[in-house]
Amino acid sequence: MRTENYNPSQLEVEFSNAMTKLQKDLEKYLNHNTIVKVENKIKEDNPMLLFHLMDSEGDPHEIVIKVIQRADKF
Repeated sequence: MRTENYNPSQLEVEFSNAMTKLQKDLEKYLNHNTIVKVENKIKEDNPMLLFHLMDSEGDPHEIVIKVIQRADKF
């Protein structure tokens, strides 16, 4: 299927939602951090996921993931 809209694309939105739902699975691989919450800003030009983490000492951290689909190459 060709992508007609990229701002955001359907694939970017679906991928962002999938990453949000994987929160508990991702947490298994973080040895010293837990995911407190995930902000999913899917309405932006390129969706952004903001992961709020808490380490084992109680310090907060943030990880930002920007989801960008490259232009189709047909």
